Amino acid sequence: MTWYTPAPAAPDLAGDLVLRWTARIEGRHRLVPDGCVDLLWIDNGRLVVCGPETTGWTFSLPPGSAAVGVRFRPGRVGPVLDMDVADARERRVPVEDVLGPAAQRGLLDRLEEARTDRERVAVLEDLVRRRRQEAPPADPAITAVVGMLTADPAAPVAALAAETGLSERQLHRRCTAAFGYGPSVLRRILRLQRFLRLARHPAAPVDLAGLAHTAGFTDQAHLYRECRDLGGAGPRELIGRPSRRAGAPGGEEPAAALGAGLGPAPLYDPPASDPYTTPLHRRRQAGPHGHREDRRALSQACR
Repeated sequence: MTWYTPAPAAPDLAGDLVLRWTARIEGRHRLVPDGCVDLLWIDNGRLVVCGPETTGWTFSLPPGSAAVGVRFRPGRVGPVLDMDVADARERRVPVEDVLGPAAQRGLLDRLEEARTDRERVAVLEDLVRRRRQEAPPADPAITAVVGMLTADPAAPVAALAAETGLSERQLHRRCTAAFGYGPSVLRRILRLQRFLRLARHPAAPVDLAGLAHTAGFTDQAHLYRECRDLGGAGPRELIGRPSRRAGAPGGEEPAAALGAGLGPAPLYDPPASDPYTTPLHRRRQAGPHGHREDRRALSQACR
């Protein structure tokens, strides 16, 4: 049996971390890009940074394998861990290559001494807490991009650039350094995660076409293409709804995407942000892209 338990990050780390998680894993599982980067430990002794992904991938672990991790908000792992995010794209990077052999040995010793998953997560959070003291503050342009695309996954790159006061080329460079890819890729990833989050809501309709529209896709065909391109499977497979072909020969298929739909949009929003209960005009009150900051002040800060 596999279980995966996310929880809010410690309050003092909420600006850098989306969440922390613990898991017991067996069998084959699929992971889907979410715009975030995880620092994780597996009980086989692996301690890695899962770099930014642009396509889904599957993995297998022996039955009962334990794992814990913390998930960085988009754009924060680079400043906190002082790592080249773009170079880590599509890679699982040993912590030794990021922080050095001595730091990895110290972390592994503490993780092995920990008696519970909660204590192991605390070890990883303590690392983030120490590192963030010397980390540069959040880039206002990156914060604005994430906020705008979370509020409106259809926001064009030109609008993002105009809001931040940067040229599209400048914005692309800043985003690549922060996320590992440009703003158009982040937009696609956040839109897919928005769909997965909506689809797993208790009040979600069965109709995928309606969900696709609500999530910001042009139509259902657009949703299917993006699920295949980014997630490596159809939408029903990613959210765990059996397809008509379920049980067809060809080998065991991985379960629904592990942890999909958990970030980086606010995971623990108050009920007022629920897209199934909040009127559209209320969700749009911050403007066409949900951005509340004064444009001129933001433009000056981003330069």
